[in-house]
Amino acid sequence: MATALYSTATLKEQNAQTYKSMAGRLQQPLLNALDKMGYEYMTPVQQKVLTEMPSFKSDCLVQAKTGTGKTIAFLLPALHSLLTEQTVPAGQVGILIVSPTRELALQIAQECDQLTTQLPKRIECHTAFGGTKKEQNLKAFLNGKPTVLVATPGRLNDYLSDQYVAQKFQNVRTVILDEADTMLEAGFLPAITQILRSLPPKANGWQGMCFSATMPEKIKSVLGKVLKPNYTHLTTVDKNEVPTIDQVTQYSVVTPSISDTFSSLYALIEQERQQSPENFKAIIFGTTANGVALMHDLFQRLVGGQMNVYQLQSRLNQNVRTKTTEEFKKASSGLMFASDVIGRGMDFPNVGLVVQVGLPSNGEQYVHRVGRTARAGTDGRAVIMLTEREKYFLHVNKHLPIQPYPKKISPIATQAAPAVDQAMAQVDEKTKSKAYSAWLGFHKSFLKQLRLDPAGLVAEANQYAAAMGCPEPPMIDKMVVGKMGLRGVQGLNVGVVDKGPSRRPQNGGGRPATRQAGGGRNADPNAGAPIGRANGGGRGRGGMGPGRRGGRSKQHQGAPGGEMQ
Repeated sequence: MATALYSTATLKEQNAQTYKSMAGRLQQPLLNALDKMGYEYMTPVQQKVLTEMPSFKSDCLVQAKTGTGKTIAFLLPALHSLLTEQTVPAGQVGILIVSPTRELALQIAQECDQLTTQLPKRIECHTAFGGTKKEQNLKAFLNGKPTVLVATPGRLNDYLSDQYVAQKFQNVRTVILDEADTMLEAGFLPAITQILRSLPPKANGWQGMCFSATMPEKIKSVLGKVLKPNYTHLTTVDKNEVPTIDQVTQYSVVTPSISDTFSSLYALIEQERQQSPENFKAIIFGTTANGVALMHDLFQRLVGGQMNVYQLQSRLNQNVRTKTTEEFKKASSGLMFASDVIGRGMDFPNVGLVVQVGLPSNGEQYVHRVGRTARAGTDGRAVIMLTEREKYFLHVNKHLPIQPYPKKISPIATQAAPAVDQAMAQVDEKTKSKAYSAWLGFHKSFLKQLRLDPAGLVAEANQYAAAMGCPEPPMIDKMVVGKMGLRGVQGLNVGVVDKGPSRRPQNGGGRPATRQAGGGRNADPNAGAPIGRANGGGRGRGGMGPGRRGGRSKQHQGAPGGEMQ
């Protein structure tokens, strides 16, 4: 059984209840599918839901950690009721599942497809999330028979805001909020509220199911709109259990300045890799999508001949992201450079190390990232790399069990610097330009904490550019500078970038500029994306400043925490 925290062996040892025992209570085709999937025993949350709910149509609030088999726990009763009653007209959505990220939405849809393989007549499970195939997916939705829809809040509001599309939801039977606490922590409350307003009223009798690891105050305002007052509350969370993060050895590395970031990261990875050279599997989080792309390209040149180097961030198209996700899950070793598209909820087996380069948006984001290691009872380590200016994060989060890294990294970093510089010289200039612009956009929101004024911020950014081997600061379009609130600040290389025809390649790269003002190298026309446009998560989250809001904004369609470009 391939759940994150449980294996068939451990469940057998715990005398877990078998799915065969549900014969006569669950639709037999669903049980046949579970057997084919290799699911012999129920995990605790699956057993509670299937045996302790008054009926499979009952409203329920279920508390369970990520990776405990929640998806199966909510799909089985919802599908069973749908198949038993058969009251949903063809072409109408019977089960609506709301998920915080597109990656989780895809995982849920995949499990739904597997659970319905043994039905005499397959039911269609559709997905709706931000990305490049909006019109194609909407056309398939309207022309198909989407009995089940798994959607992220932003794209779902897109659908529901169109009266013609919204008609597909008039016969909904079950509404499921997965990772409810994660969605509300990430600032999805307005979107969720709007979704519930747009759906048929609760008085129509649809079933509500909320799955959440924790019970923050914000979630309680939603419960009354999704669940009946006498809903069933089930939990598998032990209040006395030691949190996963407390089981992870956590360290900090403070570099003298931003100029030392890349050589220090290389030194840290080499130091950690010595401890398990054969099965070294690590995730390295960056602050922005374009910053992640830069680190990926750099380390592809540094260590690509020795190990696999991956990246997952919002600028990649969904097909690439899905393929990379599956490859890294199966890999026994490798480096994954990632943004917060995988910061919450995603499970990657056997990750022994998580590194965070730069400031997390807040302590909660730090915790969720650390949670990508020490899965399924394995050991894990976590390291956060900060500059002297950024180390305030350690002081304001003293409750986190972070200790100084036990070995000095700076001597190794000094030795590694020439190799890092040589590899960085081979990284594309457009990639550097985007990373520079994104760095400015992200850190602009932390001026007070960093004790910087705009001129000091630009000076820091230019050190970052120098660390990338740029002979001068990359050019930024003057309109983008205005949106950043940095007009007139000394040190910026401001020009006019002719964007030309709008085009976005699959790898997230932009078209080279065809016209410049003020000299300098070609600048990427999308360099201002972190400020002007949101992709896979808006700036309006995690303390990153105001983002766009409204019906068709992409703000709610990406990773929690508001991933920057």
